[in-house]
Amino acid sequence: MDDSDDKPDLAINHHIISIAHRTRFGVNWPGKRCLAKTRRGTPCQKPAITGKGRCQLHGGRSTGPKTAEGLKRLAELNTVHGQRTKERRAEAKALAQANREIWAQLKERIALMIADGYLPRGYRP
Repeated sequence: MDDSDDKPDLAINHHIISIAHRTRFGVNWPGKRCLAKTRRGTPCQKPAITGKGRCQLHGGRSTGPKTAEGLKRLAELNTVHGQRTKERRAEAKALAQANREIWAQLKERIALMIADGYLPRGYRP
């Protein structure tokens, strides 16, 4: 038995697939298009997501949870280590402010010491 008769011609299939890819969303495609204004200034030609009116690039996909319960669930899913919680960020902000105050006092004292001659003019800590 000859196996070559059972296998389809790959060149013909490749040609058919390439034609389908070129014409699937071509000029005469009857479906709804996104039509959002692109950076180029032309309307987007991608197909719109059903029920949304825009493609996935221009707002057709979900924008995430809106309810308090959904936002809480999302926060729990995204909390991996707890190092970026509101409390930790507030602590870091307070420490940074204290550090800025210390550096301001240090710079004032260095300026006085330079003025009194205890440190050279171009001194930098």
